[in-house]
Amino acid sequence: MIKQKQYIPDSIVHAGEILEEKIAEMGMSIKEFALRTEKPQQTILAVIKGESAITNEMALKFETVTQIPFSYWMSHQLKYDELKTRKKFKTAIKDAEPWAKKFPYTEMAKNYRLPETKKLEEKTQNLFHFFAIASHNAWENLYLKSDLKTAAYASLKHTQEPHAISAWLRQGEIQATKVAAPKYDKAVFKGILPQIKKVMEEHPHDYFDQLKALCLRAGVKLVFTPKLPKVPINGSTRWLNDTPLIQLTARYRQNDKFWFTFFHEAGHILLHGKKYISLENIDFSEADQNKEQEAHRFAEEWTFSKQLEKELLKRESITIDDVLEFAKKDKTHPAMIIGRLQHLTILHFSQGKEYFIPIQIDELN
Repeated sequence: MIKQKQYIPDSIVHAGEILEEKIAEMGMSIKEFALRTEKPQQTILAVIKGESAITNEMALKFETVTQIPFSYWMSHQLKYDELKTRKKFKTAIKDAEPWAKKFPYTEMAKNYRLPETKKLEEKTQNLFHFFAIASHNAWENLYLKSDLKTAAYASLKHTQEPHAISAWLRQGEIQATKVAAPKYDKAVFKGILPQIKKVMEEHPHDYFDQLKALCLRAGVKLVFTPKLPKVPINGSTRWLNDTPLIQLTARYRQNDKFWFTFFHEAGHILLHGKKYISLENIDFSEADQNKEQEAHRFAEEWTFSKQLEKELLKRESITIDDVLEFAKKDKTHPAMIIGRLQHLTILHFSQGKEYFIPIQIDELN
């Protein structure tokens, strides 16, 4: 969520100017006012010159002598300090503008609901709010140096598009915070996989809602986040505190790729636990190829078993009727078998295309 704009005045006079006027109005010298408030004359002069802030103690003493309430002095000082700090913060925003240019802001505004703007200063400030950071250096510490040693963050330093990838990951976190989940239960998650496979097999119109609800029963959050340009990511698994998050892109927009990616990420949760982060199809420093292969085999088994695959491959020539027969045996969707046979170059890409179902998920959940 991007913070709503608030009115910030261009200037606020320091409370010292108001104090100086009040002292003159009361017909006192600065020395007399200092004596009456039991503060050193140098301190009063420093306040008048704007070199020193009014403290709680001063405000209470000024109230007694000037009859101007404590709350007025402190409120004015707070507003002055806020404006001074905000002006200083503008320098940090200006320094971060080259960083902000590296993000696909137009697509982020379209897909992730960031405010549309052509002004670079506003884009930069909106990115600060989006990432919940105080400077672009903070972004580097989180996403390039991975200073936060949790499975939610991995170093993107050596990836080709770290800015866009980090934006996609951050949007997933934002979506996940809106979902209330029970405590993760590994046994429950394993137990619901057959039900998830049935949803894959039947692929009803509300397949994604059913999939989310089943995952949530086990304490697993599932979100769909549109991918950004130049980021060929299929999905990701990571843990936000003690809750596993599966984030999908539906990159290829067809059901065989979608379900394989889901089971791949589910495999990471069940096989590798909270210490491993998966960014499928992204080459990053913390990727473990052995773990990726394990998750791949897990997905293969749940989408179309290797045993039945071997049995099917023994046939001299494989037809679509054979595919339908084995889909029924394995209780899977025909597209899962056709996609695999196409990948193995056993079936031509023109064969069985009528069994592929377009993936259309339009809402940010």
